[in-house]
Amino acid sequence: MNEAVDGKSKVPGKEEAPVEFGQVPETPRKRVFISLLAVTCLMAAGVAYILWWVPYVGLRNIHSYLPTILGSILGLVVLAVFVGSLLLILTILAGRDFFLSKKLRGAVVKVLFPLLIVMGKIFGISRETISHSFVAINNQLVLAQNLRAAPSRLLLLMPHCLQNHDCKVKITGNVENCEGCGKCPIKELLALSRKYGVELAVATGGTIARRLVVQKRPKLIIAVACERDLTSGIQDTYPLPVYGIFNRRPYGPCFNTGLPLEEVEMAIRHFSENSDS
Repeated sequence: MNEAVDGKSKVPGKEEAPVEFGQVPETPRKRVFISLLAVTCLMAAGVAYILWWVPYVGLRNIHSYLPTILGSILGLVVLAVFVGSLLLILTILAGRDFFLSKKLRGAVVKVLFPLLIVMGKIFGISRETISHSFVAINNQLVLAQNLRAAPSRLLLLMPHCLQNHDCKVKITGNVENCEGCGKCPIKELLALSRKYGVELAVATGGTIARRLVVQKRPKLIIAVACERDLTSGIQDTYPLPVYGIFNRRPYGPCFNTGLPLEEVEMAIRHFSENSDS
């Protein structure tokens, strides 16, 4: 594989360690997400206590049982947050479905990620760092569901920036237009698509990507993109499961990008119901 494809050059004579699917070297540690989640739970408990304590005197004057009722309601909310967070953390650490992993992924996608972006700003953690953790957590929850699909129901969704910048061939409408010159990863992706019988599509942006998803109606998406497009795509397509893979940018963003082709193939093999893996 050339440098434009894998985004890095190999060191002669140096053996590369075998890569296990779901635990590739590029997969970020999940501790950022878990740490922010724990802090958020503690802050939620503190806010709940304040909401209970401030009106305590006034509520008692209305009725002696009102402080107890309000405290019970807030306590149940905090308990639900802690139990949900604990289930999420156990699912992340164990890598398998303990309980309601699909619902937990919905909470991560729709509620926790936007909340943790705000928490990250408070603690000086960059959006990019949180996005990496978010995608890693999302992938872990998708894997925990043990999903399988017919190859025809798997969609490889790729960004247009993988195509060589100087190429004059239009592949966004039909990737089969690729002439296979080998100057970008599209040739290898087409080979994988034909080998496993999965659909391959290239999108120029979020709007086109959403339209492709509606048209092709896949059961599961294996998507390659940058942090911004990948996180927004996971959010926009929920509850459709998306396994996200970050692209590589040896020349900077949105220009002759690459991808970890081996991880894409491992994802195809893992999620295909016809595979022995």
